[in-house]
Amino acid sequence: MSEDEFAQGWTRRQTFAAGALALALPASGYAQTQAATPPRRKLAEMIASYASDYDLATAPPAVIEAAKIAFIDTLGVMLAASSEEVAHIAFDMVREEGGARKSTIIGRRRRTSPQLAALANGVAAHAMDFDLTYMSGQSVSSVIPALLAVAEAVGSTPREVIAAFIVACEIAARLVRVSPQTSALGGWHATGMVGNIAGGVACAQLLKLPRDKIAEVVGVSVSLASGVSENFGTMTKPLHSGNAARNAVTAAMLGARGFTSSAIALEGKAGYFATFSRALPTDLLAFDDLGRVHNIVEPSYKLKRYPCGGLSHASIDAALALRGELGGHVDDIARIEVGVTRNASQRITGEYPHSIESAKFSMPYIGAWTVLYGPPSLETFTEKAIEDPRVKALSVKISHHVDPEFADELIHAPGRVVVTMKNGEQREKKVWYASGTSQNPMSATQIEAKFRDCAKHALRDGQVGRLYAWLSELPKQTSFKDFWPLLRA
Repeated sequence: MSEDEFAQGWTRRQTFAAGALALALPASGYAQTQAATPPRRKLAEMIASYASDYDLATAPPAVIEAAKIAFIDTLGVMLAASSEEVAHIAFDMVREEGGARKSTIIGRRRRTSPQLAALANGVAAHAMDFDLTYMSGQSVSSVIPALLAVAEAVGSTPREVIAAFIVACEIAARLVRVSPQTSALGGWHATGMVGNIAGGVACAQLLKLPRDKIAEVVGVSVSLASGVSENFGTMTKPLHSGNAARNAVTAAMLGARGFTSSAIALEGKAGYFATFSRALPTDLLAFDDLGRVHNIVEPSYKLKRYPCGGLSHASIDAALALRGELGGHVDDIARIEVGVTRNASQRITGEYPHSIESAKFSMPYIGAWTVLYGPPSLETFTEKAIEDPRVKALSVKISHHVDPEFADELIHAPGRVVVTMKNGEQREKKVWYASGTSQNPMSATQIEAKFRDCAKHALRDGQVGRLYAWLSELPKQTSFKDFWPLLRA
């Protein structure tokens, strides 16, 4: 099945009629229904059985390769963000808390308890909005921070961690597919909702819990799910990732000690889907292909080429294409209009940023920087860059709106940029698939360059090279012994 065929089974257009949400969907095995279809087995039991039985030896090479690249990308982003103010604040709180020194805080020399390490590292993973997108936003941003914290504490092997990550990604995919609009229309942030549950199961897998206790972990983690999108553009957005990572570890450790929960915490009348999805369409049959289809490769995840909100990346690509055509005649621009999806318009702002966090969601700022200086980089999102007078001057000419052609698109985040010159001449570029998507992937060279550029913010050159070499052979590594020291500044 191609990604386009997969996507066609999901929501592409929504219409509101008679005060109720209805969907116009093509015929497909993934079509959503307004009322959830009862599963043949309790979802917690299905998830627990899948996690308990998963054997990495049966995973196709493409699945293992996808997991390896995810680790490379995520570790790089975490290292870069370890020097950000939001990461410093989280680290200061963790340092004051103390905790048993079992797990490494990435980019630091301190170790702490698995829960606190997961919190600090989870914040770093999402602090720059540079982490990979999967199914619904950065739904698995918290998983690697949680897994590494547990793995170091209990002595897991690299292959055990890879297997647990794959399991988490597959569970996360089904949670999103059951109700794909919970974030886009429901207002919840998938990072703090989906990653919390999928990560809890993955941590339970590392702890080698029996399937009955893994099922309990599912229920515990459901009650720890949280995160609203109103906090986008603030430090609280990356806290959703840190909180989800900590909650995943907490749920697994409580489950290991006999904590109990509802067997139908996901699908029950007052469960996860009924509570968070409310009137939005749900279809529990999305879990039916768990164990048969690897969503980590189909439809896969999207790596981020730019360190800012992913819903603007296609627009950045379009602006870059037009920048090449303008030939430096920026002063002759009268206005720049950016067309985005309705979902993107609710998260991208039209205001000039007042902070580094808000800059990552400001279309005037991101657009102006791109046209003036090229691809946004880590240096783009600094206080000095935000004060750039050229960027400020151009930003007032930039606006965004919901584009009628792809207003209700939810699977992808296309963008259209129209530049109008002072003489009336117009130039237009539309990009449907942003850089980093499976249709427009980053090359191996670009992936390595991103990692090195990120990691150098926390590590010495020699460490960066050794860490990249180690991660490049992750599936073949037999121990994390040489890995942990490479993460410390």
